Amino acid sequence: MTEKTNHPSSSLLDLSTLVITEPGSVPGSGPTTYQSPLPDRVLEIVLENVLHFLTSRRDRSAASLVSWSWYRAEALTRSELFIGNCYALSPRRVTSRFSWVRSVTIKGKPRFADFDLMPMNWGAHFTPWLVAMAKAYPWLEKVHLKRMCVTDDDLIQLSESFVGFKELVLVCCEGFGTTGLAAVATNCRLLRVLDLVESMVEVADDNEEVDWISCFPEGQTHLESLVFECVECPVNFEALERLVARSPSLRKLRLNCYVSISQLYRLMLRAPHLTHLGTGSFSASEAVVAGDQEPDYGSAFAACKSLVCLSGFRDISTDYLPAIYPVCANLTSLNFSYADINADQLKSVIRRCHKLQTLWVLDSICDEGLQEVAATCNDLRELRVFPVNTREENDGPVSEVGFEAISRGCKKLQSILFFCQRMTNAAVIAMSLNCPDLEVFRLCIIGRYQPDSETHEPMDEGFGAIVKNCKKLTRLAVSGLLTDQAFRYIGMYGKLIRTLSVAFAGDTDLGLKYVLEGCSNLQKLEIRDSPFGDGALCSGLHHFYNMRFLWLSSCKLTRRACQELARTLPHLVLEVINSEEDKSDDIEILYMYRSLDRPRDDAPKFVTILN
Repeated sequence: MTEKTNHPSSSLLDLSTLVITEPGSVPGSGPTTYQSPLPDRVLEIVLENVLHFLTSRRDRSAASLVSWSWYRAEALTRSELFIGNCYALSPRRVTSRFSWVRSVTIKGKPRFADFDLMPMNWGAHFTPWLVAMAKAYPWLEKVHLKRMCVTDDDLIQLSESFVGFKELVLVCCEGFGTTGLAAVATNCRLLRVLDLVESMVEVADDNEEVDWISCFPEGQTHLESLVFECVECPVNFEALERLVARSPSLRKLRLNCYVSISQLYRLMLRAPHLTHLGTGSFSASEAVVAGDQEPDYGSAFAACKSLVCLSGFRDISTDYLPAIYPVCANLTSLNFSYADINADQLKSVIRRCHKLQTLWVLDSICDEGLQEVAATCNDLRELRVFPVNTREENDGPVSEVGFEAISRGCKKLQSILFFCQRMTNAAVIAMSLNCPDLEVFRLCIIGRYQPDSETHEPMDEGFGAIVKNCKKLTRLAVSGLLTDQAFRYIGMYGKLIRTLSVAFAGDTDLGLKYVLEGCSNLQKLEIRDSPFGDGALCSGLHHFYNMRFLWLSSCKLTRRACQELARTLPHLVLEVINSEEDKSDDIEILYMYRSLDRPRDDAPKFVTILN
């Protein structure tokens, strides 16, 4: 599609091309003839061109509030939209304000939906957004969706509506299958990115499954990233191999569990230029098990000189782990979150990963594995430790021992997510002192109201130290035995916190009052299985309009208090979500969010929107 020359995103204002006309002169009558736009329009042109350099969406939002002229100029020059809640405003409002959008990111369900706390068929449908964008933005190039309901019909319409479409990313989405993927592969001939991340791809009967991989056009493709780890059905491997071979720009490839290590070997020979690789199953195929000669997997990895990010390992055979040794020295990101490996198996790999900045692992590596990470990965910036087993009665394999070792060895740490069954205040305090650059701290102590495992005191001082000493903290998740004092610390020191998650923790309503009165930048508040009630809810009246959303599930709310809040703050949407069998006045889930438009009209029967 050819851009018009008067597109707001065209080249910067060139003063040498301006023609200025003196009053009373006739254009074109001689060398003294000039033409000048009105002074206000000159300022608008300059402003529009300056705003092109403003890339942060928060900075752009702030600029749009300066005046009406800035508001108009910012709308005309915005090419990327981020919509943090699909129900916070209507598609019509978006398309009427922004005229030249090329990239759209939309989020649907709140994060607690990932833990099966949101009933099925709650909403977050992409269809109304797609219908509006297809009319308003025929030049749209990128769509990123998270926790949205996307149908095959949506993907078919998307592939037919945007002739220059280049990038589709679906994270934690549901509702679509291989039919929709086939339409995207067939019709989007300029496609560069197709990333399906932790989405639920509907799988039909074997005889009805669509061979979507074969639908990419013949000849050289524009593909730069292809991620389909979450597709729970086999793909046509021969077609995949041909696709990889004719995609010279491909840099990211993440395979599903139906791709064996021998097939991975063949793909790597076709694409030694990969920078990001998801290995698939990382176990032998049936042919190899039957006694065929195995390829030299290590040589294939050694040929991938540019590989910096490695993930996958979904059905790992640890005998093949030595194959990745040749690339370990260059890795900056390693994801073992699907690899149930022990400490010794991790150590054999991690000792070679001195450049690692991001590491995701299962707690099967034990404290011993974490100690090896601390000794080797001094440049680590992000660590996530997930549980193999979440049952409360189990003795967890990771504890304060490995946690504190990480704090001593990885002092550049900026983000940590740590699941464990036991923790101490001393270890958390050590983390706050050794890693002051932490921006994200999420400690999930499995079990209800777990105290310090050594002193049996509440975990107040540990979390208090985190908010006191980590001055850059923007995201915090708390758990364990906490009194109001912990929340007092959070309200007092957590001035930059934008997202707070509370699970199985809390004492009285006063604790939440401290948070709502003190955390002036709080945008997202998620609370589950905590004792907060009506008093805590009402303490946030002054701040709720500034927040993106509030989620309270399995707390002590009453319908009367929620109804009164809805009347007091009419521009907030309060959704009460109860199971269909529960007809009492108790509130099972309260999901509250700000909205510029009237409440949605697609709420299912188990959702009551309070007015």
